[in-house]
Amino acid sequence: MTQGVAIGEFSRLCHLSAKTLRYYHDIELLVPAAVDETTGHRRYSTGQVDDAHLIRRLRGLDMPLAEIRRLLAQPDIESREEALARHLDRMEAELARTHDVVMSLRRLLRTPPAVPVAHRMSAASAALCIGAHVARPAVADWCGQTYPRLYGILADLGVDPAGPAGATYSTEFFERDEGQIVAFVPVLPESVPAADDRFAVLPQQRLAVAVHAGPFTDCDLTYGQLGRHVAEHDIGLADPIVEIYLVGPAHTNDPSKYQTEICWPIQ
Repeated sequence: MTQGVAIGEFSRLCHLSAKTLRYYHDIELLVPAAVDETTGHRRYSTGQVDDAHLIRRLRGLDMPLAEIRRLLAQPDIESREEALARHLDRMEAELARTHDVVMSLRRLLRTPPAVPVAHRMSAASAALCIGAHVARPAVADWCGQTYPRLYGILADLGVDPAGPAGATYSTEFFERDEGQIVAFVPVLPESVPAADDRFAVLPQQRLAVAVHAGPFTDCDLTYGQLGRHVAEHDIGLADPIVEIYLVGPAHTNDPSKYQTEICWPIQ
């Protein structure tokens, strides 16, 4: 009957260094089957080899140690597979984000074409609005939940949109990486239900306008060109920036086809 194997032998069985095994013991991720009270020597059971292999592979997938601990605590294979699937989904999302950033960097290294800037006076207009204080990393998720809500409310009321959806971004949002965002869908004034405070009137504004073509991850490039133009030729106001989503996720699954109107309030 085996008395277990010493840490050196166990490291050969599972391809984890003795230093790593000691660390996993210290954080109670992979606890030896026995520890000699006198010498402190660790001995592992051969039944722990599978867990050691699993830990090594999960670390190769950059799964956090806390998640690995929770996965190992799952009582059956099905539960472990579900936990692993959730991590792989997150990895795929991160891979897609990394790809977008790399493509954005490649475009940035090229000389970007000049973005035409137009000026217009926007008319006051009625809109269904939902606002919230949002951190920059959460904007995509917040928008992904908010616009379906807006269109769902309009459908329930039997009110048709009167133009493309948009959003306003407060100065605080840009200065602090979090702030007030108001998502809106314009409607005809006569279609607004009486005493429904979910509807508001967007104010008349003079705007410098540029159209950003492509994914949202590159919007900062158009912001830069538009903001430079405003700084050099106009007097910018601290009012919220307005984005109008002429072509967005509701219209196409191809971010390269997005068309976003960026509207900078000016005096």
